[in-house]
Amino acid sequence: MIYESAFVLRTEAGEEAIKKITDIVSETISNFDGEILVNDNWGVKQFAQPTEAGVTRGNYFYIMYKANTNCNTELERRFKISEDVLKFLFIRLGVDADQEAIVKGYSNPFNATGDDATETFKDKKQFAKRKSCYFTEKKTRPDWKNTNSYAWLVNEFGKISPARVTGLRPKYQRAATTAIKRGRCIGLISYMNNHVAR
Repeated sequence: MIYESAFVLRTEAGEEAIKKITDIVSETISNFDGEILVNDNWGVKQFAQPTEAGVTRGNYFYIMYKANTNCNTELERRFKISEDVLKFLFIRLGVDADQEAIVKGYSNPFNATGDDATETFKDKKQFAKRKSCYFTEKKTRPDWKNTNSYAWLVNEFGKISPARVTGLRPKYQRAATTAIKRGRCIGLISYMNNHVAR
């Protein structure tokens, strides 16, 4: 299976600590007969909402890899015992046969280009008033990595707008809800409002 994982390290972690954790990730994946397909450093970002401990910034890393499910269990165990790891997330992307298409579809959320990068919240909300599905019209899907694709679906009170308001088809409403929950888990969008990480 092909998976993706994002993990966030403390900004105070030095180069040695970062290298140690990235080496642990690479070693764990190779120990489970896996292979890293994409390895990307998103850099230091401001969280959309501070953590319970009051931490406001984190150093984001992303990997896409091929491995078996036991690999994720071991990675999770390693992340939990490391004091430098603040947040982490694992997502199954698909089967090995789709590897080329999955890797080609990856884009860095902080270097976004195209419609999602240029359209404003207001433009998208106006689109929703027409009661036609935004994602069907644009031939795209909400992606948890790209907050521009779903932040407009969260109101100023942090509630996810229902389909009767957004005009989304049920499958895209479910996909958007999942993307929002994943984005919140990793600190890309706030639980309290539609504020996103910078």
